[in-house]
Amino acid sequence: MGANTAENTNLRLKAVLDILAENVWSEEKLNAGEVLAEATARVPFNAHEAELLSGGIPRGHKTLTSASAKLVKAGWLVKGRSGWTIPEEGLRATVAFPDAAAFAAALDAGTPIPDDVAVPTAPPAKPKTKRAAGKKAAPKAAAAKEAAPKATAAKKTTRKAPAKAEAASAVETLPQPEAVAVAGDFNKILGAPEDWAPQYDETQMEFNPLVQVWSLSAELPAGFYTYKIALNRSWNENYGAFGVRDGANHELNHDGGPVTITYSHATHDIVVA
Repeated sequence: MGANTAENTNLRLKAVLDILAENVWSEEKLNAGEVLAEATARVPFNAHEAELLSGGIPRGHKTLTSASAKLVKAGWLVKGRSGWTIPEEGLRATVAFPDAAAFAAALDAGTPIPDDVAVPTAPPAKPKTKRAAGKKAAPKAAAAKEAAPKATAAKKTTRKAPAKAEAASAVETLPQPEAVAVAGDFNKILGAPEDWAPQYDETQMEFNPLVQVWSLSAELPAGFYTYKIALNRSWNENYGAFGVRDGANHELNHDGGPVTITYSHATHDIVVA
């Protein structure tokens, strides 16, 4: 953990890239909320950062989400409709700036990644634990070395199995609510009679059965907005930040113009584009 919020935020930004890079090789899929949650788990909030703001969001979380724009500006992170992904430049950044200090300095200064830094094709090798030398150590090491190719071969034969399982689950249909609304302090702008109103047609999202997500697109003036996802035109079941039921409000700092909010009932989380 760093000495202050600025250092902690830079550590978490680096953790965001590290997590996304790890997922490239593990083929694990995490949404933006899960990536942020893992980053804050690796670099926990201090007392000041853990303070809840008016929307129920920890101060450190809001700082991190705002600071993630620096990763986007650097070309190291892509925030898309389906979640956050790490492009090749982001992967190269994890190699070019491996320690937190160099990473933070490069991000703040806009330092370009050296041309000779290649895109990594495998996760960084973990340091091996050194063992005390002994007369009988050599045969064991040799035996392990001979066994290694067999283990590698076995791994290659099953490497694609998780991907197939994932593809199969992706086409499965999940039970969906009858209606999903974006209920927040901008519902009047959408044409509803009042704000925080999940019962009105103007706040309802549309369901796309092909990708199993709900979405709502609208034109919003520049401003700061808060909202939740409410199901079946009531507050009986609603989801906030990190997809938590009855959780803190989602927050949106909007520059003005079109915005699309997408909700997945599988994760109860959202993507804003």
